Amino acid sequence: MNVPEYLSVPASDLGSGTSVRIEIAGDVNAVAHHFAQALFEEISARPDATLILPVGPVDQFPILARMINESALDCRRLMIINMDEYLSDHDSWIPTNHPLSFHGYMNRMFYERIDSDLAPNHENRVFPNPENPEEIERLIENRGGLDSCYGGIGINGHIAFNEPPEPGEEIGKEEFAALPTRVLSITRETRTINANTVGGEISVIPQRAVTVGMKDILCAKRLRFYCNRPWQSAVIRRALHGPVTPHCPASFLRTHRDASITITDFVAEPPDIRLR
Repeated sequence: MNVPEYLSVPASDLGSGTSVRIEIAGDVNAVAHHFAQALFEEISARPDATLILPVGPVDQFPILARMINESALDCRRLMIINMDEYLSDHDSWIPTNHPLSFHGYMNRMFYERIDSDLAPNHENRVFPNPENPEEIERLIENRGGLDSCYGGIGINGHIAFNEPPEPGEEIGKEEFAALPTRVLSITRETRTINANTVGGEISVIPQRAVTVGMKDILCAKRLRFYCNRPWQSAVIRRALHGPVTPHCPASFLRTHRDASITITDFVAEPPDIRLR
């Protein structure tokens, strides 16, 4: 197999020929501060905004909590829909005290760090429910639409846990873009790279998840994605300069009218494809 041409796209040409805006923000810390600042400015402009947020990247949340407290920014009306959550073998949320629980992380690193009179109301801290996944679409409709979706990009191009089709599966672009919030199995590629970030043991990574759908993500007025892992230098090029295809869900950002991706300086550099 030949090395794809898109892997050699230089940093200066990332996003060229697409509508996606690319910003190279510096190191990991700089990207985290950029993420927090973007969220802070959006919430300041619209304290009752409806946002989809990821747990991954994660470093922005303690920074944002501090900014909210220091400015006494009232976030009580803010609606946060988290992208996804791991599920148990019975397709229920893993417990919040599980070390990989996204619920638990948001509580510890964000909600509990905000002054109680400023934090989003408890009913406005939403995760997709595996027992009632369609409630996310109704919630967005009842809120008058989704202002912004923030997120990251997986090693196989997934956004949230919207995974590419498995070998032998076929799904068209329009059908993929219309996928709703749902329960699904996590691909082995995703479980492997996620294991790499939590100690290297794949057996601890759940095999099931609930995720907001491509339809929910693409309905947002704004898409704001962030990449801060060294391996993302390859997938960012595939998403921006490979084909728009369900086999790389992040490539659908190129179909959106207002999408941006902020990356570290090392993600901006072409991947070094060689044995070593």
